[in-house]
Amino acid sequence: MAKKVAFFTLGCKTNQYDSEAMAGLFRRHGYEPVSFDDKADVYIINTCTVTHLGDRKSRQMIRRAVKRNPAAVVAVTGCYAQTSPAEVLEIPGVDLVIGTRDRDRIVELVEEAEKAPVPVNAVEDIMSHRSFEDMPLLDSENRTRAFVKIQEGCSNFCTYCIIPYARGPLRSRSPERVLAEVRKLVEEGFGEIVLTGIHIGAYGEGLQEKTDLADLVLKIALTPGLKRLRLGSIEPLDITPRLIEVVAEIRTVCRHLHIPLQSGDDYILSRMNRKYNTFEFARLVSAIRNQVPEIAITTDVIVGFPGETAGRFENTCQFVKEMGFSRTHVFKYSPRKGTPAADYPGQVSAEDKDARSKRLLALDRENRKKFAGQFVGKSMEVLFEQLAEKEEDLWEGLTDNYIRVLVKSNDDLKGEFVDVRMVKLRGTSLLGKIKI
Repeated sequence: MAKKVAFFTLGCKTNQYDSEAMAGLFRRHGYEPVSFDDKADVYIINTCTVTHLGDRKSRQMIRRAVKRNPAAVVAVTGCYAQTSPAEVLEIPGVDLVIGTRDRDRIVELVEEAEKAPVPVNAVEDIMSHRSFEDMPLLDSENRTRAFVKIQEGCSNFCTYCIIPYARGPLRSRSPERVLAEVRKLVEEGFGEIVLTGIHIGAYGEGLQEKTDLADLVLKIALTPGLKRLRLGSIEPLDITPRLIEVVAEIRTVCRHLHIPLQSGDDYILSRMNRKYNTFEFARLVSAIRNQVPEIAITTDVIVGFPGETAGRFENTCQFVKEMGFSRTHVFKYSPRKGTPAADYPGQVSAEDKDARSKRLLALDRENRKKFAGQFVGKSMEVLFEQLAEKEEDLWEGLTDNYIRVLVKSNDDLKGEFVDVRMVKLRGTSLLGKIKI
């Protein structure tokens, strides 16, 4: 009988990609992937360490796996495992710690750990790693959207961020390997491809041939049968005029850019080592909107960074309101040991972080409603993903510019592109009717 393997993934889209790729490796070796709630022979916890909550949740899921089946092999990978392997190994029941490299050997390492008399620490120095670890998606149960990892690592060293230490230096995947994976996924029926990585705007770094993200997007756009190509998070300084032109001119490329802001106050941006100011950010957003009408620009903002006074937070609120982001992901600053900001004076209280987060989330809700509301009465193509919760005949999907749309239908719409007329706003989403 086939051994069973279960995954639990925390954190970013890149982690989700890595977990799917590792699951494919286990399938290739005869394992049966099951739910994390099931009793399995192997548990893989793919961890996150962006915040202390990520660390805590990672530890919780490790302990849950051990409790579910004490006889199972419990393997811990990801960013928390990379930065704190000793901490992970102290948790009773952990058999293998692997970090953020050598995951292409995950099955081999698990089987070695199963026979080992003591827990195995397979974490290697990530800062010396110079080659992209190519783990293509061998298969996936989802048939609407597929993530394709094009790049690994980051060298920005923002003062709050532990990720450069967890993921290592910039490494890019060869265009040939990216294109081969995209072709395979399109042939398998995926409606949308999402390019992901830790710092995808730096794509091309480490490759022998001179290339960049705009070059790669143009090549991918020529893939026969590809309907949608969505770009993952791109740093402001990496968005070139040529990349904007590509988004504007290639219909396959979604009218959606996620551009992390992190703060709307210039002093805080400087302390974060973000290397741009609000004027430059606003000028970039204006240039994009001038060339790409109806584009969705989403962002990330950190509240409670050391030195963020009430007045500086007000600057952020005002800037977010002025920018009119279609969605703002709000994060409370979390000190990460080993980063400069963890030792900065002016640490903000948990109470102030909570209050600021709630206020910014309320502002985000208003911005989202305002952006989506522009499209009431218009017709747009929607890629449907799943039935909405609680209402069995209500399907939900996304427009290319990242608006969630709900329609009533008795048909199975999963993975289908459908023309929908937007009828009214429902919360921050749109309620529509299928055009006949």
